[in-house]
Amino acid sequence: MLGLAGLLGLVVLAQCSWLGLISYQGVAGEQWVQSSGEDSLCPQVSAITPSSHGSLLESLDSEFATEEFKLKAYESLGGAVRIPTETFDDLGTPEEDPRWEVHYDFHTYVETRFPRVHENLLRTKVNTYALVYYWKGSDETLKPVLIAAHADVVPVEPATADEWINPPYSGYYDGEWIWGRGSCDDKSGLIGSLTAIETLLERGFAPTRSVILAFGIDEERGGYTGALSIGRYLLETFGEDSISLIVDEGGGYSDISGTIFASPAVAEKGYLDVRVDVSTPGGHSSKPPKHTGIGILSNIITELEAHPHQPQLVRDRTYYQSLQCRAEYDNGLDPSMRKLIQQSRSSDEALQQLEGELLEFDPAYYAQAGTTQAIDLIGGGVKVNALPEAVWTIANHRIADYSSVSALQERFASIVNPIAAKYNMSLDAFGELVESGAPAYGQVRLSQAFGSSLEPAPVSPTIGSGPYELLSGTIISTLQTHLRSTEPQRPAVVSPGLSLDTRHYWKLTKHIFRYGHRGATDNYNGAHTTNEAIRAEGFLEVIRFYTRFILNADETNLLD
Repeated sequence: MLGLAGLLGLVVLAQCSWLGLISYQGVAGEQWVQSSGEDSLCPQVSAITPSSHGSLLESLDSEFATEEFKLKAYESLGGAVRIPTETFDDLGTPEEDPRWEVHYDFHTYVETRFPRVHENLLRTKVNTYALVYYWKGSDETLKPVLIAAHADVVPVEPATADEWINPPYSGYYDGEWIWGRGSCDDKSGLIGSLTAIETLLERGFAPTRSVILAFGIDEERGGYTGALSIGRYLLETFGEDSISLIVDEGGGYSDISGTIFASPAVAEKGYLDVRVDVSTPGGHSSKPPKHTGIGILSNIITELEAHPHQPQLVRDRTYYQSLQCRAEYDNGLDPSMRKLIQQSRSSDEALQQLEGELLEFDPAYYAQAGTTQAIDLIGGGVKVNALPEAVWTIANHRIADYSSVSALQERFASIVNPIAAKYNMSLDAFGELVESGAPAYGQVRLSQAFGSSLEPAPVSPTIGSGPYELLSGTIISTLQTHLRSTEPQRPAVVSPGLSLDTRHYWKLTKHIFRYGHRGATDNYNGAHTTNEAIRAEGFLEVIRFYTRFILNADETNLLD
């Protein structure tokens, strides 16, 4: 990746305006030191490795490096990929829709592949197919850690089957890549965490701090059957604020100018689908009005796209804070841009200038720093010689972390209202009726589609917070000791980012991190598209990350 977009594969958000020097010494082997001096833009923690479990970790890394272990682990993921756990938007309940039943096959597979996990951990099936595993620790006064993943995948478009280098559900390992739908999103996370725990159990490890695994079944449609039910189950079982931290899928890491930037997401954008319905009189097409409902709707869509949301740089928010980390640690950043970022911390004029520069400098700026809008669905009309009486469209929005659902609704209505007035239409804007001056020709109605309203998430604490520091130190430790055969060791930086999809777990903890320890070059062609594949050595690093995370969490005093 090049330019600022390289850092912002997932938007970075860190409370990096903290200044000064602090060092911390916890249990043996655990230490972090923040960047020093008044000009520190993005404080960092140093690597954290376990002390009491140090010899075990060293032995495990030696095992992970063996060809025998690698081939077994790669086949574990390949076998999971071969089970087509596709999620569809129109799925019924697990009780009524037979398309869920493929998850029975997945249950059987993981039972067979990870026998020690199923002998030693308590497994609960939630809402039939979602899975929760509880690895009970010896000290129940310690809050558990939770690792989340999902077993479902987006369907493969049948028309693209011939475009795959290897079949989409082959799970084939070709010596470098493990191929197939779900290899990246997110069976690598699910199988990686199970492999880590299975291997720890083989060594006789028994945790002091409890570990929970939560595996959803319909993340690709919002988690309304899986994660929602898991969240309710965990709340009923453990209570609110009962988890020390959650690690779910999310940001990864990438090489920018020779430095590895890792981006665990600590915030989530909001979400809203707006439905626009235009109702007009019908009639025969031989006597058309000047504008049909389709024409009026088209005018509304044109006006919406002519007025996109403008991203803003807000100093204490997501995207802006990512720039601070970039200015401090990216050796390849243009000096003038670095200077402008630094000046913008205290100068409103420089902040405004920086906004203008980013519009040209960073192609990802619009999508990541502000609210996005996409007209994705449209419909209407029943016959070529009948005037359409009801037409509609749906606009998808991802709401900036500094905005809100109500602000989006108000802005949307303000754009549509003049169009409705132009055509003498009344406007029902999210339940508030705005009448036209004369008897209305028809009505424009704005509403939430699919009950999709979601405010931006609470922001997980970063620097100064033990859970974030533990996670950061574990990420750095894993990156600095990687087992890749051809890559040199590089300096690593953690700069928190922004993601989606943990809404169902918000009440369990204030410390939610969306991070899937996978490098940008470990994806062959990304997810949700043809030729999804994960680099095998990258998957091995996923296993190593979960292993280090569990061992670090077990002996840390950075968690409750």
